[in-house]
Amino acid sequence: MSVTAAEQDDPHGTKPGAELLSAVRGYLDHLTVERGLADNTLTSYRRDLRRYLEFLGERGLPALDRVGADDVTEFLRRLREGDTAHPPLGGNSAGRAVVAVRGLHRFAQREGITAHDPAREVRPPSPPRRLPKAVSLRDIESLLDAAGGGDPRALRDRALLELLYGTGARISEAVGLDVDDVTRLAGSASGGDEARPDVNVVRFRGKGGKERLVPVGRFARGALDAYLVRARPVLAASGRGTPALFLNARGGRLTRQGAWAVLRAAAERAGLTDVSPHTLRHSFATHLLDGGADVRVVQELLGHASVTTTQVYTLVTVDRLREVYAASHPRAARTPVGWSATP
Repeated sequence: MSVTAAEQDDPHGTKPGAELLSAVRGYLDHLTVERGLADNTLTSYRRDLRRYLEFLGERGLPALDRVGADDVTEFLRRLREGDTAHPPLGGNSAGRAVVAVRGLHRFAQREGITAHDPAREVRPPSPPRRLPKAVSLRDIESLLDAAGGGDPRALRDRALLELLYGTGARISEAVGLDVDDVTRLAGSASGGDEARPDVNVVRFRGKGGKERLVPVGRFARGALDAYLVRARPVLAASGRGTPALFLNARGGRLTRQGAWAVLRAAAERAGLTDVSPHTLRHSFATHLLDGGADVRVVQELLGHASVTTTQVYTLVTVDRLREVYAASHPRAARTPVGWSATP
């Protein structure tokens, strides 16, 4: 960052002092030479630090050793709320700017430019928790019906989408399946326990090569059987032979892009927008929890390493329960007169 560039980008006429410019220049050189940050990251840091210098100039702070924790906190507030010269920043952008500022102060203390680090206790804003997007069962049924048909590719498409929703599989897991990964586990015949029926399962290879077995429901199994008997042999005839479960028109393994195209076409025919393979995975988890499934069972079915990852789906379910409760219970809609909602 040159002095000229910093002055040209200062809309308030509050030119940063030489000490500030020297500290920022040294920090950026450190990031470039010693840390080897990518060019795009360095560009973002330069922009964030230029705004920080503007802010310090407005507050009459000529050097980093004059900056206090309150100043850094106020800078974060300005980032989120915006001002006459800047629009408000979202959590991710504001967080990146705070990381740049904290790094600058940490560098300055380590290099002996300042005796203290006022930004040490200032944390980047937590990114908003994005709730998974799920669609209603009616929309799922419309989507699956839109993928129906009697020709080989239509049978494949229906089987693929039924499997994605019926098992909660990632799209990469689904297209990575081989025929032998879909199997039947024999139930117990007799003895001390009650007889258990056979169960259809699919073996997925998830992240890190971790395998898991997931039951296949009646609808997905029916669609898979129709595809394996009536469609896959036709598609395989044009290829060189592959163990892949889902085949493209040339007889090779269906790609992630091809599976995306299958879903996109079915969604368009069903009149649905903003539907992705992950939407089916989210819907699988949400509908299970809505039906009373234990969160740890859903964790195993999804292949999550930690139940914390799965628990985000419970927020969707709680929101739905809250809506139903507020709309249905006669004493849920409002607080009685004279009562306080808080103790």
